[in-house]
Amino acid sequence: MLQTLRVRDFRCYGQLDWEVPERGALLLGDNAQGKTSLMEAICVGLALHSPRTGRLSRLIRHGSAQFGISMDTERGRRRVIWQARHMEMQVDGKEVRDFAQYLLSAPPVVWLGNQNLSLVNGAAEQRRDYLDFLGTQWHPEYRTELLNYKRALKSRNLLLRRIKPDMRALRSYAEVLAQHGERLMVLREELVRLLEPYVAEHHARTSGTSQEKVTLRYDLSARSSLLDDIMHALETDLRAGFTTVGPHRDDLQLSINGEPAAAYASEGQQRTLAVALMLAQASLLHTETGCVPTLLIDDVFGELDPRRRRALLKALPQDGQVFITATHLDWLDGEQPPLPLQKIHQAALV
Repeated sequence: MLQTLRVRDFRCYGQLDWEVPERGALLLGDNAQGKTSLMEAICVGLALHSPRTGRLSRLIRHGSAQFGISMDTERGRRRVIWQARHMEMQVDGKEVRDFAQYLLSAPPVVWLGNQNLSLVNGAAEQRRDYLDFLGTQWHPEYRTELLNYKRALKSRNLLLRRIKPDMRALRSYAEVLAQHGERLMVLREELVRLLEPYVAEHHARTSGTSQEKVTLRYDLSARSSLLDDIMHALETDLRAGFTTVGPHRDDLQLSINGEPAAAYASEGQQRTLAVALMLAQASLLHTETGCVPTLLIDDVFGELDPRRRRALLKALPQDGQVFITATHLDWLDGEQPPLPLQKIHQAALV
């Protein structure tokens, strides 16, 4: 569990020192006051990942050269500093150079935000990001393979955009892509297999019915060996200027009663499935790591109808920390807040 949080030059925060309540907190405040940024700092400090941007440089407060996050957890003191594309990581005062090692010793974290509600009907990239955010906390190899694959992909795409690309170099990068990409695909397929029963369980609880059968399928863009497919697509890639086959083009197919959820599910069914996908992350990480994940729920309750709100509140872990942001408390329908109330005004706790 998170015990203290110290933030320096992160988003709208110049400086923040917070003694974190044991159960978590309900962060209440108007828009643009720093509620989501505070939870984002927790996510970056634990998972080295922002659910709001793929570039950590954008998290640095305007006019500053770096940001810093320090936190005390039940698994030790953690510190992250980002400056000029370089990340410094420490655990209990000792420098950690390997991302996987840092994540392996970190408490898992799950983010449920408004953007997650489009997981069902949004672009495939959102579902890949969902798998990657979960996968990097689930398996030590996942982040390593993902980072190696992304580096090789970026280099090959740069070559493809040249007027006269080096064909030998393209072949070399294709081999590297295939090596790490095939391992990444295997890990994703295993992750989806483990995830599916948890999604079905939470979907049934949130929807209040067991008549809707939810299925997940990892849809590969490669149809034979990844290397063969990349090489066969070379002419297409040269015309397009980017690599058209590989895990970066894969998708997670979501179905309800055998029909694609994006096309045939109602808005309520899609919202229920999106909530189930996020809660399933928490269940899987708890099972796989033995640690109850920290839940970060960003301005979601006001978007759900009363039945789904009650179901989500009931699903919150009683033995873990939960952080919720809200601009008002009308969604509580007169009931007591589920967590200690913490008001935020102009990037400060009040």
